Amino acid sequence: MPGSAQQVPGGVSEDVEVSGHIIDSLLLPKVLDCITQRGGSFDILELTVGQQRKDASYARVRVHAASQGELDQIIAVIGDHGAVSINSEDCRLVAADIEGAFPEGFYSTTNRETQIRIDGNWLTVALQEMDCGIVVSADHQTARCLPMTEVAIGDLIVVGHVGVRITPEERVERGTGFEFMDSAVSSEKPKRVAARRVAEWMVETKRSGGKTLIVGGPAIVHTDSIDYVCDLIQRGYIQKLFAGNALATHDIENALYGTSLGVNLEEGDIVQSGHEHHLRAINTIRRCGGIRPAVEQGVLKSGIMFECVQHDVEFLLAGSIRDDGPLPEVITDCLVAQQKMRVGVRDVTFCLMLSTMLHSVAVGNLLPASVRVVCVDINPSTVIKLSDRGSSQTIPIVTDIEPFLRALVEEVHRLEQAG
Repeated sequence: MPGSAQQVPGGVSEDVEVSGHIIDSLLLPKVLDCITQRGGSFDILELTVGQQRKDASYARVRVHAASQGELDQIIAVIGDHGAVSINSEDCRLVAADIEGAFPEGFYSTTNRETQIRIDGNWLTVALQEMDCGIVVSADHQTARCLPMTEVAIGDLIVVGHVGVRITPEERVERGTGFEFMDSAVSSEKPKRVAARRVAEWMVETKRSGGKTLIVGGPAIVHTDSIDYVCDLIQRGYIQKLFAGNALATHDIENALYGTSLGVNLEEGDIVQSGHEHHLRAINTIRRCGGIRPAVEQGVLKSGIMFECVQHDVEFLLAGSIRDDGPLPEVITDCLVAQQKMRVGVRDVTFCLMLSTMLHSVAVGNLLPASVRVVCVDINPSTVIKLSDRGSSQTIPIVTDIEPFLRALVEEVHRLEQAG
């Protein structure tokens, strides 16, 4: 860390420590690789390997670099893998001087559990979220992640990597036979097994009192999968739904006209003037005053949105520039929608993303790494984007949504019958 490095012939050095399951999770090799990739070198001063699989290991490493600037960059990078300076200092705090902007050099957060050192003690950062800053209370008793748009003048913001440590991502032994789900994105995986595992997680979440969030796209409707989602809502497996104008609109279109984008879902043919149905559906709901009033007035009698109202499932519809209408509940200010989603995910324990790239990436950016995420999409680039943007806990399932949901509901039923 700046100011704690030792001057050595030909450069500077600093000692760091890495602890935890650093061998089987390959964290130690990652740290050493990062050091050499950035032009540094290292000496392993101490290495203690846990004797049992459940035992933690420990390494003390001396990092060498040609200059203080290069050393600071290396320490910052390996810090994301859990390496902490032996001579750690308190974090540096700078008061924000501009509303809606961090001070220069602010610490940019990840989605993994983070702590800061302040007044000699390590303090856990609350509301963990990637791509934020860290704001510390005036009394130095609390710290939390703060989106850039919410910065107020005078906020104490953490600057640099000094006194910041994160809990690194570790590979956990599951012993369940489903380890293949953690492998690279591929369509060549047994979908029934994947659906069974997701069903187990959903049942486990319900029985433990957790909350499941569904992030859904209109393909759920287009592929005639509405009944599967409705079944899960009716059985209490879904507590929250995040979507856009499209899913709700076409779900309501189907409830009112039996079509989706003008296509009859029973026959598969285009209905005369069917292209007008989605707009007429929106207009009907707007005339009722919204989705809930339409249910209460007996206008909307079936579908996903109907079941959400009937079973008190919290739903949030975030709009986009291309929306028709939109429906009254659609939030058209993206920053307002983002903030409401940010609050909505705080008590989520399991998230299932279904065929929606933009909403999946948006929600993935808000979720801490502690929340298990499964993303199902026919397009491999959707799950790749999630991983590339930092949501590394995401388990990818590349398949069409209808057969997956069909298998998921069947597995949920089987688990219920098995007790």
